[in-house]
Amino acid sequence: MATEKNKPKQVGRKPKADPCRHRLAINLNDADFAKFLTLFEQSGLSDRAHFITACIFERQLKVVKIDKAAMDYYMRLTTFHSQFRAIGVNYNQVVKAIKSTFTEKKALAFLYKLEQETRKLVDLQHSIIALTEEFKAKYF
Repeated sequence: MATEKNKPKQVGRKPKADPCRHRLAINLNDADFAKFLTLFEQSGLSDRAHFITACIFERQLKVVKIDKAAMDYYMRLTTFHSQFRAIGVNYNQVVKAIKSTFTEKKALAFLYKLEQETRKLVDLQHSIIALTEEFKAKYF
């Protein structure tokens, strides 16, 4: 027990197996530095040193670009699809209510109006499909 008390405690960070001891410095003019910053921002890395190391030793950099417009379009298309499903549920409820509440002549008149609105929705759906195909051609 006496030997355990005399043992010094290890404090601080654990030493690295292969520490980086060599430091290099370079000087760039304004044009080269602007180009460097552009490439660094496109890489998506958070540290300039890692970017420079990857460039020197020709490691592959993974660049992930997130297009906010494409993401927004996708999100709105998803919500639009859920709204179409809700319309379908409401459509069924309205048809049942018309059939059970009104006389045959009035029911046919209301169903005709409902059919016209449904045709507008179908046209809208076709335009959405066309826009989505255009989106796929542009981004994929």
